[in-house]
Amino acid sequence: RVLTCHVVATSALSDAIMGMVDDDGGKHPVPTLGGCTLQATYDGDTIMLEDERGRTATVTIADVKQSNGVIHVIDQVLLPAM
Repeated sequence: RVLTCHVVATSALSDAIMGMVDDDGGKHPVPTLGGCTLQATYDGDTIMLEDERGRTATVTIADVKQSNGVIHVIDQVLLPAM
């Protein structure tokens, strides 16, 4: 479940994520394939993701395009709620 809480069903580049955060007033819920809901925010050009335990990961490398989607490298492991 930890792994699938890092995977979403859509391919969203960082500028699109920032737009969703703006549209939602500063925080955007991100449902994962593992059933977790992450909260996306950003500061300047830095996107952050908060897990269900309140831990925050920072995107260190954004928009790594792959044949089956896009990868955003983060600096923390995100965990599901207990």
